[in-house]
Amino acid sequence: MPDTPAFSTSVRDELTATGALRVVINLGNPVLVQGTAEAPTGVTVDIAHAVAAELGVEAELTTVTAARDSYAALVEGRADLGFLAIEPAREEGARFTTPYVQIEGVYAVRPGSELGSADEVDAEGTTIAARRGSAYDLYLTRTIEHATIVRGDEADEVFEAEGLDVLSGVRQPTTAYAEAHGLRVLEPAFQAIRQAVAVPRAYSDTAVVELTAFVERLKADGSIAESLERAGQVATVPPAG
Repeated sequence: MPDTPAFSTSVRDELTATGALRVVINLGNPVLVQGTAEAPTGVTVDIAHAVAAELGVEAELTTVTAARDSYAALVEGRADLGFLAIEPAREEGARFTTPYVQIEGVYAVRPGSELGSADEVDAEGTTIAARRGSAYDLYLTRTIEHATIVRGDEADEVFEAEGLDVLSGVRQPTTAYAEAHGLRVLEPAFQAIRQAVAVPRAYSDTAVVELTAFVERLKADGSIAESLERAGQVATVPPAG
């Protein structure tokens, strides 16, 4: 962990105005969070505790089950810190550091599907299941031109319930689901999902700059990679700096 103070007094006061660092943790992404609502673990939890320790306060964790709920907690002022993929649709309510990890969004199809690659999915008549408000839902919403996106609380549930053509999701859980249900993952990945630390939009430029520098230091000293390894998860840690 960093050896020198990372946060100015003004930023410390801003991030801990309630006396603690209020952090929202999304249990819906198993690459980034494991454990239970009562005892979450994983790289985002480790980052939260690292930031809180640097600030000299406790991390007060609140868990949710979807990225849209993490975003809402930031927008509504119920959290000082969260973890979200960088997406233009979220910039109205949140501000982001540089990414601490990058994961992939992939498609899966049934064995009899005529789709042979991810590049063929955006076609008239094709239906895509997506988790409402997820990073890949937001990405598909702004990039899909011909296929139809069908959203649900869980992408796999709406995929099965409505007999849709394509399942979308984060590579690791989507691949596991595909293997368990006889689906075929389409290559290449359709999205590089850049996961970052996020704060409410109203927070200062200085807070974002200092949090970004802290994230970069955690990447540089190997803390992020070590956290992922402890969790048994594989994700790309972007080069520091």
